Amino acid sequence: MHVRQLTSGLAAALAVTFSLMSGQAVAAPSAHADADRALAARVVTYDAGGSAEFKSAVDRGAEIWNESVDAVELRPAAAGQRANIRVLADDGWPRAITTSLGNGTVYIGRQAVDEGHNTIRISSHELGHILGLPDRKPGPCSSLMSGSSAGTSCTNPYPNTVEKAEVEGYFDAASARTTGAAPLNAMIVH
Repeated sequence: MHVRQLTSGLAAALAVTFSLMSGQAVAAPSAHADADRALAARVVTYDAGGSAEFKSAVDRGAEIWNESVDAVELRPAAAGQRANIRVLADDGWPRAITTSLGNGTVYIGRQAVDEGHNTIRISSHELGHILGLPDRKPGPCSSLMSGSSAGTSCTNPYPNTVEKAEVEGYFDAASARTTGAAPLNAMIVH
């Protein structure tokens, strides 16, 4: 994915450079323009600026999803860029408010942390909701979406095979639609 973006970006930059040298400023079409647009639609940005002491756990949770699935990539939002996901710390229970696939707000609640739950597991779990996954309670520690029902001794922050496949399917289907992802009903999940 990154190689295709790099090579098509390089080709476009060279085309613009050559056209500027000839006195005309014209944008050259990329041979992979449609593929690049589809790939770009799979990038979901997040802003962990409000996550306080949990920022490194949020970044690690995003990395875990990036290691686990190919259909979507979580990236920190650039300065001044509006993020798809806003991550905030508060004193309540962790939760996610999903507005549509890949969009919403995550709260990393200190209540669960104070009870002994792992911050990286919490981050991965709540990001999983934004990526379309429901809670699966009660459930074993091997299921990320079992959340707190797996107990405080569970520190597994990785989605299992089924959870990975579901996220892949949601984002592959969203990329295949020409109108973009169908909005989910706004939902709050813990």
